[in-house]
Amino acid sequence: MDWKKYGYLISSDYRKKVVISLLAEPKTPKQIAVDVSLYLSHVSKTLNDLQEFNIAICLTPELKRGRIYELTKEGKDLAKYLKETLRKKKHEHTS
Repeated sequence: MDWKKYGYLISSDYRKKVVISLLAEPKTPKQIAVDVSLYLSHVSKTLNDLQEFNIAICLTPELKRGRIYELTKEGKDLAKYLKETLRKKKHEHTS
């Protein structure tokens, strides 16, 4: 696990939400925005940031609209760890 990337990921609620959303399946920015209740502009900026850190990748860069994004292998590992950590925290608060 790249702890530097994980630290970068968890330092933003937007990044956490977008990564968790993409864990299920590849999506368009619009689908992510609807899924996590964020503005499309925030999702787009977040996806650009995640691509720079090799956490997410655009599968259809030639398209202007309807681009599809997914997590890289490393991004999936980070997202799974994040999701498990959030689940444990939630469980601790309910116990």
